[in-house]
Amino acid sequence: MSDLEEIKLVHARRPKVVVIGGGTGLPVIVKSLHEQDADVTAVVTVADDGGSSGIIRNYINVVPPGDIRNVLVALSDQPQLYRDLFQYRFNSDDSFFSGHALGNLVIAALAEMRGGVFAAVQELSKILKVDGHVYPASNTPLTLNAQFSDGSTLAGEAEITAAGKHIQRVWVTPNDGDASQGALPMAEPQVISAIMDADVVVLGPGSLFTSILPNLMIHNLGQTVLKTKAEVIYIVNIMTQKGETEGFTDADHVRVLERHLGQKFVDTVLVNIEPVPADYLDRDRYVEISTPVQSDYASLRAMGCRVISSDFLKLRDGGVFHDGQKVAREILNLELQVGSQRRG
Repeated sequence: MSDLEEIKLVHARRPKVVVIGGGTGLPVIVKSLHEQDADVTAVVTVADDGGSSGIIRNYINVVPPGDIRNVLVALSDQPQLYRDLFQYRFNSDDSFFSGHALGNLVIAALAEMRGGVFAAVQELSKILKVDGHVYPASNTPLTLNAQFSDGSTLAGEAEITAAGKHIQRVWVTPNDGDASQGALPMAEPQVISAIMDADVVVLGPGSLFTSILPNLMIHNLGQTVLKTKAEVIYIVNIMTQKGETEGFTDADHVRVLERHLGQKFVDTVLVNIEPVPADYLDRDRYVEISTPVQSDYASLRAMGCRVISSDFLKLRDGGVFHDGQKVAREILNLELQVGSQRRG
């Protein structure tokens, strides 16, 4: 019997796993958890302002759809042709369509039709036969703001990472104005309920300041992560990121998370220990990657974190990634170990 079959046999019900983040790592983990029969809810950042998502956002002021599109496809049970069509990126010379993914345009159109991206994504989830839930972290587009160690501030994800400065803290504001002049950005009730009902809440993998923290800085979302009885797992990035986490250890990542929310809340940390071959990474293609994240187990344990270290490395296409199947298996094994005690 395979490890996957054993996990399915032991679980009397599908474990509820909420994954919070954005970027390329989120759909990998979500897809693997789905394949291992977890009941998955993906909470996706809406503060992206780059690429096709950023262009669409600037034209019609909708939540950036790229990360949402990738997660919808990762959880879709539609035939491959439907998923490929949704992911298709135009290579036309047309000044508008060139470089856009069809799914981004569909999400933007349906968001206009339904008066918001949250309702649009729920409709698309039915069309794509999504097994699980995909929730934008907010129903409205948000702007990421950062303060640097020199006291200066910037707004916009792309501008923040390009600044080349040490980020001290980040926060989010509505895209159409300053939060000081209105209500703070809030997550929809379905997001809050999913986190409170979860067996496991997973943060990452993904950019610390621009994919994970923008979600936690939505006030009621961050506070709910502090309140939930679920096991909170942080997947540490394999590599540091230029403009964000250069020189960070795994413990430094956790310190930043907990400093932003004002208290300790990370229960378990997943750390890759497989060395990255020095000559493998294609640095012309992955320009944002810096060096492997160094381990500081003593500090993690002093912070009260359970540390699970293993070979989570997957090398492909000149890049360094997490092996989704291995990570998902570890998450579900951990849920088996601690789930019954927490539910009790």
